[in-house]
Amino acid sequence: MGLWRRTVGRDLRKLFSMQAMEDKDYYKILGVSRDATEDQIKKSYRKIAMQYHPDRNPANKEAEEKFKLASEAYEVLRDPEKREIYNRYGIEGLKGTGFTGFRGFEDIFSAFGDIFEDFFGFGTTGRRRSRARPGADLRYDLKISFRDAAFGKETEIEIPKMVMCDICNGTGAKPGTHHTQCPSCRGTGQVTRSQGFFTISTTCSDCRGEGNIISHPCKECRGHGKVRKTKRIQVKMPPGVDTGSKLRIRGEGEEGEKGGPPGDLFLFIYVEPDDFFSREGDDIICQIPISFPQAALGTEIEVPTLNGKKNLNIPKGIESGEILRIKGEGFPKIRGYGRGDQIVQVIVKTPNNLTKKQEEILREFEALSGKQGKGEGGWKSFLKAEN
Repeated sequence: MGLWRRTVGRDLRKLFSMQAMEDKDYYKILGVSRDATEDQIKKSYRKIAMQYHPDRNPANKEAEEKFKLASEAYEVLRDPEKREIYNRYGIEGLKGTGFTGFRGFEDIFSAFGDIFEDFFGFGTTGRRRSRARPGADLRYDLKISFRDAAFGKETEIEIPKMVMCDICNGTGAKPGTHHTQCPSCRGTGQVTRSQGFFTISTTCSDCRGEGNIISHPCKECRGHGKVRKTKRIQVKMPPGVDTGSKLRIRGEGEEGEKGGPPGDLFLFIYVEPDDFFSREGDDIICQIPISFPQAALGTEIEVPTLNGKKNLNIPKGIESGEILRIKGEGFPKIRGYGRGDQIVQVIVKTPNNLTKKQEEILREFEALSGKQGKGEGGWKSFLKAEN
């Protein structure tokens, strides 16, 4: 029973589908008689196509269907062979010719470019090129100071870029004039040449593939439709950027073509070196000189940081080159929370230009150090170990 129902269902759907196809009367769709001439059919189709063209009826599904249906009817009736088959066998007869209608608007515009050129100003290939294209991205190299990289900065930059010409509104043609069809390619944008058995199509050199030419170019943009101008842009850099960081500013690239979206602006950051600090990841590094007595006895000193001076404890007996760390005084972490540390390398300075009193004290210190080193634990022990 279930199988019978499914079989009957398929047959009914097939019957309804065939009935819907048979209901298509191409002559009625175009509003012409069955003995209409080719010119009458073309004239009627142009009128319908102009009325229901998708550019004139955006987001109108009913208009889109009427436009597609009229195009399908015209494709059949303009061809003498297809028309004869249709007259004798109807739509079912057309299946043997391989005709299956159009997949979309691009197929229609490609097939009937000469029809639309008269009232929309473009031909077959012109329709393809009229599709919106996004603008190109731009690059700007921005140099900032070490401290601006640490704290962030808002600055103004000037970007030279191509923008739409205000005089011709981007058409490239002198106000009051229009583009004309290229006589070399007849609006197709392609020049076809036959060489033996082969047919080669190349881009038309006269119109550069555009399908039309500008007889009277705009004086402001010289026919390009765009002019170069400098635009000022406010840029806000987040704290923590480093050399090689890349910031993206959407919509500040070149303007798009045919109503397409603009490109983006990419800022490439270069951080100038600092006289005192250097950077390693999110940490900053500096070197602090201390005296020999400070290293030997230990002390507390003031250390410059990005946020002002901080007290740092120098432990007793520290060696030159040892590392101390101040937590949270580094760069902000641009991809996360918190900050890096400040790494302080202690450099013990050897005194010079000593006074006689200082020399006497150091000699006395050396003598005392020598006595302490006479035991097996001094430098003699080290030499014995080496031998």
